[in-house]
Amino acid sequence: MSGFQPQAYALMRMVTGFLFLWHGTQKLFAFPTAMPMEAPAFVIYVAGPIELFGGLLVMLGLFTRWAAFLCSGLMAAAYWIAHGVNAILPLQNGGELAALYCFVFLFLSAQGSGIWSVDASRNVPSD
Repeated sequence: MSGFQPQAYALMRMVTGFLFLWHGTQKLFAFPTAMPMEAPAFVIYVAGPIELFGGLLVMLGLFTRWAAFLCSGLMAAAYWIAHGVNAILPLQNGGELAALYCFVFLFLSAQGSGIWSVDASRNVPSD
């Protein structure tokens, strides 16, 4: 099975970026659905663009390490600002998605873009 590791990693990178960018479209354009509650300006004007453009860059595999690192930091901040103040465990405070995104993006940042990426086509080293 380890023969498919590069392909599985590339799919994880692309799907993670794709799912993340929709959080940005939700905040910035109320698409495909509007946010369920009134969000502070910071969430719309700082988190929204990072989610949209960071997710797009990660999905395409362009400047992956930097984009993923920024997205990881955003999710760490989101966890402690919005969820961690309510309870420490993600199951109790509703922060599972923020915590998971944080560590997946941290992993992507450490690993680089891998195959099927713009960085790979530009011969940017992934290691």
